[in-house]
Amino acid sequence: MQALDPVELARLTLKDAVKDVITFRGELTIVLDPARIVEAAQFFRDTEGLEYIFLSDITGIDYYPRSPRFAVNYHLYSMLYNRRLRLKVYLDDEKPEAPSVTSIYPAADWEEREAYDMFGIVFTGHPALRRILMPQEWEGYPQRKDYPLGYEPVQFTFNYDAVMRTKPHPQE
Repeated sequence: MQALDPVELARLTLKDAVKDVITFRGELTIVLDPARIVEAAQFFRDTEGLEYIFLSDITGIDYYPRSPRFAVNYHLYSMLYNRRLRLKVYLDDEKPEAPSVTSIYPAADWEEREAYDMFGIVFTGHPALRRILMPQEWEGYPQRKDYPLGYEPVQFTFNYDAVMRTKPHPQE
């Protein structure tokens, strides 16, 4: 079977779920309605001529202060046709939520947990959505752009005394 055009087929089959198509530096991104991401994932995996059977990565994105603030990228790969495709969904600013694609791509399990842990993106229908990198009692989402940095200042000769006053020292 010959490789088919994923954009043309998506527009014919998924119709209004396709919000935009972006080609940048040879990379193809199809922007979708987040409510239909599971349907789209199954379509791209199971359609003969496309067969994007490998989910290589899921990434969360925070566009703060822009709106919509959050997005999720699904990076798919067709081993049969040696080509890549990115599916992208934009999410609500106040309650970032998308359906889980673990029923289509079981590898999405840990990837979705990471996006939840780092950005607070909730994947509805996920079999075990909980923190994966941070402790369970951790408050907040460290990869959000409005998360406090909490860094330690770098010590130089001009600020040596100020830095030393803030460092913890053992009790004598």
